[in-house]
Amino acid sequence: MHAKLREQAVALRKQGLSYREILQQIPVAKSTLSEWLHSVNLSEYQQQRLTKKKLASAKRGGEAKRKIRLLTTGAIQNAARSEIGSLTKRELWLMGIMLYWAEGSKEKEYHPGSRVQFTNTDERMIRLFLLWLKKICHKDLLDLTLDIYIHESQRERTNEIIIFWAKNVGCGQDYFRHIYYKKGNPKTARRNTGISYHGTLKINVKSSSSLNRRIAGWTLGVIDYFR
Repeated sequence: MHAKLREQAVALRKQGLSYREILQQIPVAKSTLSEWLHSVNLSEYQQQRLTKKKLASAKRGGEAKRKIRLLTTGAIQNAARSEIGSLTKRELWLMGIMLYWAEGSKEKEYHPGSRVQFTNTDERMIRLFLLWLKKICHKDLLDLTLDIYIHESQRERTNEIIIFWAKNVGCGQDYFRHIYYKKGNPKTARRNTGISYHGTLKINVKSSSSLNRRIAGWTLGVIDYFR
């Protein structure tokens, strides 16, 4: 019985079938099948066929895992999102302090009188900081100047990038008076180079050295609390 099954398995293998395909027709253990077929030589065409099938199978498996990951991520994020609820003005105040501590400019001993400056590539973070400036610091667009920094390789997308930031800031396109182009570093493997790239926006608050010192004091207050 086994000899007949082995002959059938060898014949199927010589036709270029994969182990999975053979096991669907020959009811034996995979280890047994491997022992029977390890010495069966395949033609180049048959090897290419099996390689293509393996790649296709891996791709299907990868796509299935990707879908599961996206569904799981979405479920976790939606559940966590609902936990936030409403935010008070005090909470917004503290959020802005932490945001500025991480991304804002600080006054240095060698450069006294530094104004408030906030730089980021994330438009959502920019919108949150602008809201914080308005609600907490009572600063609106008239109190600000805005600079855009773009990689030299994206120069041809300048107008598109200006439109993007104007929409997110809520101002006219002529509000961006300074556009700076950064030279690329050939040793840096940058991935964000497609249509999702929008450069970096710097927010400058006019006559704000006192506000910068006040933000520094708020930050120290938070540090003291947890110390």
